[in-house]
Amino acid sequence: MRRVYEPPEPGRERVLVDRLWPRGISKEKAALDRWDRDVAPSTDLRRWYGHQPDLFDEFSRRYRSELQVDPALSVLRVLVSEATGHAVDLVTATHDVEHSGARVLREVIVDRVGAEASS
Repeated sequence: MRRVYEPPEPGRERVLVDRLWPRGISKEKAALDRWDRDVAPSTDLRRWYGHQPDLFDEFSRRYRSELQVDPALSVLRVLVSEATGHAVDLVTATHDVEHSGARVLREVIVDRVGAEASS
């Protein structure tokens, strides 16, 4: 996980996982490989959460539910497949990355990659 405002690391794919385009940064400066907005928390969930750390556990539970249905599920499957083969940075504009959708998404991807490796 990285903030979109941080420089890219060589050899790593950068995938923006926010629903909205980050403020104050051009597409060129963001240096993204792609923008997967369909895997981001829904607008309703994002507004409900409002980046309030005390709501993070419930946000995480609700977001994990959203990741179980399309279109998010289709994008998640692609990310899991890619993470199995090479380094992928989930990129977000969120200030508090540890209480973000990107963190939840990373945990889900890591869990699925681990499950696929052990099966």
